[in-house]
Amino acid sequence: MVALKKLSVADPEDIHLPLLPEAESFEQAAGINKKTEPRKFFISREKNLCLSLVLLLGGYSAVLFPALLPKGHPIRPDGSSQERDMVLLNRSAALLTRACRPGWCGKRLQSSPLCQHLPRVPAFLQEGHAAWGQPPPLGLQGSEERAAQALRMLSENGPPPELGGGACSRCIVVGSGGVLHGSRLGAHIDQYDVIIRMNNAPVSGFESDAGSRTTVRLTYPEGAPRSHREYQNTSVVALGVFKSLDLDWLVSVVAKEHLDWWSKLWFWRDVVESIPLQPQNFRILNPDIMLQTGLALQTYSKQQRQTLPTLGASAVVMALQLCDEVSLAGFGYDLQHPEAPLHYYESLHMHAMKAQVVHDVSVEKVFLRELVSAQVVNDLTGAL
Repeated sequence: MVALKKLSVADPEDIHLPLLPEAESFEQAAGINKKTEPRKFFISREKNLCLSLVLLLGGYSAVLFPALLPKGHPIRPDGSSQERDMVLLNRSAALLTRACRPGWCGKRLQSSPLCQHLPRVPAFLQEGHAAWGQPPPLGLQGSEERAAQALRMLSENGPPPELGGGACSRCIVVGSGGVLHGSRLGAHIDQYDVIIRMNNAPVSGFESDAGSRTTVRLTYPEGAPRSHREYQNTSVVALGVFKSLDLDWLVSVVAKEHLDWWSKLWFWRDVVESIPLQPQNFRILNPDIMLQTGLALQTYSKQQRQTLPTLGASAVVMALQLCDEVSLAGFGYDLQHPEAPLHYYESLHMHAMKAQVVHDVSVEKVFLRELVSAQVVNDLTGAL
């Protein structure tokens, strides 16, 4: 028997200590091929478990904790005082207490140079008018059959029911600009005959500033709200056709059928497949609205290339076709302050708008400001 030298009591965890020479000789003699890997690289089972729990809890906290914090609202981009806000509120109230003036927008347009660029056209697509010399969104070239199929699915293609009866009507186009936050215009907005919103701009949770109901929500598939709650108190969802596939999406939504997987691949983001409204609640924006809006914008642009109008600018032109008086709220991007909030409902900043090249919001601001200067429309939030 081989005697062990200086045998001492050691912690069982310390199995990485080197064997005594006599023990090594014993194992070699016995023919045991034992690999003595150094274990100082590894940690103990208890420490491993504790570290895993810490990492796991840290990961969950990083994901869940921000969502539990109260969401702050963006600061008003113009830093306006309470006095200025009160002036705007009083001005808005004065407009509502005054009697509606029949045909006001049309009369003001006739006395403005903008008249030639904004002719009278139907706001929504009608049967037999689905052929233009340009592809979407400025026409329906190559999409005539799809447009005809979509129109057959709709039971109505005229103005929303709120405009029936021939009475003088007021419209308000509610933009998504951060200037709307803190405006307290919600109660005033709800008093208009027709309230027009764009894309997924929310109502729920923002009623005090943005109002609580919607007459027309102008959108395209990728921009349509996902929450069914946003379609409550909504009369019409109007599709702005940017590509032929948008018409297929409308047919699937109206028919309450799922869009095939191949078609879904061609949208730049996931689209909503279910909207809790009936066929009579859908319309198709007349592409001529976007065409005339684009032509009007081109007169103010210094660029040679033609940029597409936003749905916001197109909604203003659509409102001029529908109503006697038109007001705007939430319009006026302030690109001079890149850290200002872009929208009234989220934390995106103004510099995000500079990254896109499809629209020229600076030119659109000049165009809308011209409409305000000519007293064709009223600017309730004072950012134009």
